[in-house]
Amino acid sequence: MHPYLNIAITAARKAGDYIMHSSENLDRIYTEEKQAHDYVTDVDRTAEKIIIDTILQAYPQHSILAEESGELTQADDTQWIIDPLDGTTNFIHGFPHYAVSIGVRQGRKIEHGVIYDPVRNDLFTASRGQGAQLNNRRMRVSQQNNMDHALLGTGFPFRCEALIEPYMKGFQKVIPRVSGIRRAGSAALDMAYVAAGHLDAYWEMGLNIWDIAAGVVLIREAGGFISDLQGGESHLETGDILVGNPKIFKQLLQILKSE
Repeated sequence: MHPYLNIAITAARKAGDYIMHSSENLDRIYTEEKQAHDYVTDVDRTAEKIIIDTILQAYPQHSILAEESGELTQADDTQWIIDPLDGTTNFIHGFPHYAVSIGVRQGRKIEHGVIYDPVRNDLFTASRGQGAQLNNRRMRVSQQNNMDHALLGTGFPFRCEALIEPYMKGFQKVIPRVSGIRRAGSAALDMAYVAAGHLDAYWEMGLNIWDIAAGVVLIREAGGFISDLQGGESHLETGDILVGNPKIFKQLLQILKSE
């Protein structure tokens, strides 16, 4: 295991332990609205500090990009991209579906990724060129090739009203073509589930890089495809993303691109 991945796992588990402990007293958690329908709690901030402290203790020269703390630029070109609690709204409501997400970027490439579900104690990990694992066992995207039988994941662009209409146009085209669509509320876990074969594909619009950085590595190392919603490579910049097993990915891309 690469040392960076090992540190990411340690940091994710520490943060996950804290999150689970905090979930026992939801009525005591301080919550504020960062923007419309987008919340942060003191648990997000403390979990993020736990992660950053763990990383910088091992690699004090590395840079950080974290959802709540922003960007800390150091001399090294290695950057840790952190979402300490992806699915904060779920967490606030006691809905047990959220995750810690940590990606490591070197230069322009995301090299390592960890997504940790503290509720189920599921650890999704990947390093570029080394495959992807779920709880230390190799994982692969699904073999489903029939769109009629596919189970998809998605997310609503609740933070940006301008994206609602284009998103709904695509959603309406997809609904009659598939077996089912799930909107569970954590982009990181949706991507991890595609990598593990639990979902056949997933798409969303207007995400942030910390939502998807770790998932990008998981998908590619599990044999999946990834692009923006036009089949290009702007997903990390735009936050518009489509991932899936090769067969369903191609079919879903054609549906979403069609007018």
